[in-house]
Amino acid sequence: MDDTPRDFLEALLSTPSPSGYETDGQRVWIDYVSEFADDVWTDDYGNTVAVHEGSGDGPEIAFTGHADEIGFIVRDIDDNGFLRISRIGGSDRTISQGQHVTVHSDEPVQGVIGQTAIHLRDVGSEEYNDIAEQFVDIGAADSEEAEQLVEVGDPITFSTELFELNGTRLSARGMDNRVGTWSAAEGLRHAVEHDVEATVYAVSTVQEEVGIKGAQMVGFDLDPDAAIAIDVTHATDNPDVKGKHQGPVELGAGPVVSRGSANHPNVVDLARQAAEDAEVDIQLQATGTRTGTDADAFYTSRSGIPSLNLGIPNRYMHTPVEVIDTEDLDGVAALLGAVAEAAGDVDSFAVEF
Repeated sequence: MDDTPRDFLEALLSTPSPSGYETDGQRVWIDYVSEFADDVWTDDYGNTVAVHEGSGDGPEIAFTGHADEIGFIVRDIDDNGFLRISRIGGSDRTISQGQHVTVHSDEPVQGVIGQTAIHLRDVGSEEYNDIAEQFVDIGAADSEEAEQLVEVGDPITFSTELFELNGTRLSARGMDNRVGTWSAAEGLRHAVEHDVEATVYAVSTVQEEVGIKGAQMVGFDLDPDAAIAIDVTHATDNPDVKGKHQGPVELGAGPVVSRGSANHPNVVDLARQAAEDAEVDIQLQATGTRTGTDADAFYTSRSGIPSLNLGIPNRYMHTPVEVIDTEDLDGVAALLGAVAEAAGDVDSFAVEF
């Protein structure tokens, strides 16, 4: 990965962006795409769109990722100054206790999610507390002191950093789905550099983790001829994942083209042919009922937008230690660039009878 895209990726991953509070992360994305997009705009909830106006009469195609990450929110402050919390999105109660967190108030406030010491627990009979039963300790002596630092409704994220693992693998929280918004931006950059005939939109949506809300807004407003939602998908090559849960997806083996459900067969075919022409290795994944991504919102917007879920293999999703391979990111960027070039020859994505 070249230095400029790598710096952009690191900036995204180091900027907190919990659902409903994506503004800081969206600013990073806007600053990057504004360097090459023909135009950039946002809607009232912060969904952000950048565009390359095609050089020909090709269709309009959108590359989308969601900007938000899971986290927590301050629900209450008790008399002793501890913060009671609720989920933002699918936060995992089994890994939250004993973690450093940041409360994003007017100024960042550091805290920890309390965990009773092993010496004081009945070892062997423990159960995981629900998120609503957990608490954040910010070091306040009482509620009055805590309320000077934070207030109800402040979002909270894990205080983890980006770490380089062996080879081309990286670990951080929130790979889900800053790697998707990174990919959408890189696909647009390729479209601009090659002045493709199709009009290409890069979209960074909000509030996917709380119900694909931003994509519902953008799909209705933008109404492209086709949409490719780039999101992480479960890598199943680590020891604790059973094959019955999902088909084989390997880290470092390339982007994952989904088939079934929301995934329109003609958009699938376009992506597969573009991958072959560009010599990009891809993997296939079955999604018989739903993708669980923004593709599910796009394909039911208006009268139906032909859509595809393009996956990036990810280990340990919705934990503070998600792991991806940058070779997969390079593959996704190359594939989107190839799709942008090939889309100019498409007259219609409609199925034929």
